[in-house]
Amino acid sequence: MKKDILEKGFLNLCTAKAMAELYEANFKQVSKYVHATSRGHEAIQIAVGMQLLPQDYAFPYYRDDAMLLSFGLKPYDLMLQLLAKKDDPFSGGRTYYAHPSLKDDDKPKIPHQSSATGMQAIPATGVAMGMQYKELQGIDDKTIKDLPFVVCSLGDASVTEGEIAEAFQMAALKQMPILFLVQDNGWDISANAAETRAQDAFEYAKGFKGLEAISIDGANFTESYQAVEKVIKTIRTERRPFLVHAKVPLLNHHTSGVRMEWYRDDLEEAKSRDPYPVLKQQLLDNGFSQKDIDTLEKTAKANVQADFEKALLAEDPKPEDLFTNDFAPTPITEERGERAPKGAEKVVMVDCALFAVEELMKKHKECLLYGQDVGGRLGGVFREAATLAQKFGDDRVFNTAIQEAFIVGSTVGMSAVGLKPIVEVQFADYIWPGLNQLFTEVSRSCYLSNGKWPVSMILRVPIGAYGSGGPYHSSSVESVITNIRGIKIAYPSNGADLKGLIKAAYYDPNPVVILEHKGLYWSKVPGTQGATSIEPSEDYVLPFGKAWLLQEIWKQDDVETLTVVTYGMGVHWAMNASEELGMKDQIEVIDLRTLFPLDEETVMKSVKKTGKCLVVTEEPSNNSFARALAGKIQEECFKYLDAPVMTIGSENMPAIPLNSTLEQTMIPSTEKIKAKIESLFNY
Repeated sequence: MKKDILEKGFLNLCTAKAMAELYEANFKQVSKYVHATSRGHEAIQIAVGMQLLPQDYAFPYYRDDAMLLSFGLKPYDLMLQLLAKKDDPFSGGRTYYAHPSLKDDDKPKIPHQSSATGMQAIPATGVAMGMQYKELQGIDDKTIKDLPFVVCSLGDASVTEGEIAEAFQMAALKQMPILFLVQDNGWDISANAAETRAQDAFEYAKGFKGLEAISIDGANFTESYQAVEKVIKTIRTERRPFLVHAKVPLLNHHTSGVRMEWYRDDLEEAKSRDPYPVLKQQLLDNGFSQKDIDTLEKTAKANVQADFEKALLAEDPKPEDLFTNDFAPTPITEERGERAPKGAEKVVMVDCALFAVEELMKKHKECLLYGQDVGGRLGGVFREAATLAQKFGDDRVFNTAIQEAFIVGSTVGMSAVGLKPIVEVQFADYIWPGLNQLFTEVSRSCYLSNGKWPVSMILRVPIGAYGSGGPYHSSSVESVITNIRGIKIAYPSNGADLKGLIKAAYYDPNPVVILEHKGLYWSKVPGTQGATSIEPSEDYVLPFGKAWLLQEIWKQDDVETLTVVTYGMGVHWAMNASEELGMKDQIEVIDLRTLFPLDEETVMKSVKKTGKCLVVTEEPSNNSFARALAGKIQEECFKYLDAPVMTIGSENMPAIPLNSTLEQTMIPSTEKIKAKIESLFNY
């Protein structure tokens, strides 16, 4: 080992150790906010961190403060996060210690890191997939001599998570440039490996063909450094995945809130494997004097103490700091382009979406599409991706495994390397496995990284009941999605809106979910011809948060008037009901278009004019988005109302039955909307 590497490694280890000891000595002062430290894990973390370059990406986990030090971060930087200070460089005081997000030019890049154990594996693999894609498309940086790769740091306990398997599977299948670093200290929290794991990560990795694995003593700095050096060289040149299983002791508490003395029975054995005396001896064996070592230790302790005193005096966030960086600014704020060009043909809704994606892919090599069955053989179960793989190639339009979590979460990594993924969940009914990633990783990235890492992605979700789809192909899920803050949500009722919203979503730097009603795709459901549209021009964009006053009326004092607020299929039920009742001059119909941001101004203005309101949804109305919106309308428009704000939705049953009679009994219809409107007019 080169002496400068040993010296730098030892200084980092001494710094991390001094930080852990200082936190323990000042426990009451620092334990207001929970923290964990790397004590016992330092050697492997530093061995990896010292070998990463600025073009590399890292996904540390919450015990990796020693790794962060080896990237060049100072104790002061970490302490600002420890104490949740305003100038915390990672999150501005929003998230826990050692939850980094970093975009410095001279350091490895770190997208937002969450506390959810193992969830970082999918976004990390998404980065590797993005690197691979850029290399295949020839849009990678040709000036970089050492090709970049990704390090995903994991605890061994997290490897039992199902989403880890999804990441391993895709990394192995596609041969992506990623290193999964598994630090195995034998513990979850109070549960140990013997009671929770059938095998360790090294043994588990053998089940993934194409994922090479090694197992090392992660408490030995020299062994770790040399082993990792070989692995990194292989990944940089051969562009394939590796797993390094590093056995380490845990010499500190699980976190400051879960103390080791409460449950650990192996503390003496763990202390015998401390990496600190091992590295200290390696310095002595390589010509360092005891005086040299003492100087390094004193320097580390002095720096840590000085940085701590400085961090204690740092400014706390102000109340107004709460309201920043939930979203990155979007350039699409106004409707632009031709919505109905002269001479253009009317097309069905699904084709409007298809043409929008095709136009985007022609224009932007960063745009790609993936999901289940969207590849060349089928082009999507609704033919929503038909011909795209043939036109743009299998590297840009491709099938994934049945892995909703990977489909959703990988967009975090793809976005981080400058790509714009458009991904699909085949049916809304199957979005549930992807919600973990959507909530934990996608939606919070911009806010918890203090604006550094917004996730630029589009998630398309076919939704709603159509033609006896039954209980697993008919669900409405918007109330769940609208309760995830940090994402934008569209639910269009026609092809022109869908095309304009897809274009707006592409140029929006934030995550967007587009809910697309299957029953409107081809307008085969009676009464949905209005979903077909003259195809808008290529430059047509429709901003989020702008509702459509689809049927407008004048303010009238001598007759009853009513506002219907709805979206998706509800728009067609409402318009048909209005026409069949012969009340088009008494009913104002608002198509929300987007559920977040929500155009409250248009809604409230209309209800204040008409005095009555019906909110129409396809979801069961109990505890729904529609019921919440009705409550908001009631609150803001109370003194203008002549009747309670009412809602109508599906019956409040657990699922939509397969039988067509039962299905129609369950969901709303034009007839049901007519009856509800009449009862509201007669209130």
